[in-house]
Amino acid sequence: MTHEHYMRMALAQAQEALAADEVPVGAVIVLGERVIAAAHNQREQLADPTAHAEMIAITQAAQALEDWRLDGCTLYVTLEPCIMCSGAILQSRIGTVVYGATDSKGGAVQSLYHLLGDARLNHRAQVVPGILAQPCGEILTDFFRAQRRLGKK
Repeated sequence: MTHEHYMRMALAQAQEALAADEVPVGAVIVLGERVIAAAHNQREQLADPTAHAEMIAITQAAQALEDWRLDGCTLYVTLEPCIMCSGAILQSRIGTVVYGATDSKGGAVQSLYHLLGDARLNHRAQVVPGILAQPCGEILTDFFRAQRRLGKK
């Protein structure tokens, strides 16, 4: 399987978020070739500021493996992770993070911060940026454009 294959799965999760009027970000976690978690943003639905796609997927993966250590796992996410999600990635010991669109306003992997590669921390993750960046970015751009037209926050 390729990075694009799993990123398309994450994009399908982003479409589910969009259908639920959530910010359309999706994530999947893979161990080997087995998908062990799939999630999308649910902040509005759960009224929970921590309900980012990555956070939910990490929880699902830990439950699937019955271990908080996600060594050997790869996280695919449609948007560059924020500070909170990057912290959870480091804490869970995910080995590789593959993301689609960059986040110039909140990205903590390569845009604003470089948390996953910071040598001062006890864990680092390999990063593969820009996989299907265009469709990952377009779904977000279209969502926020529609939100502004409707006068929403």
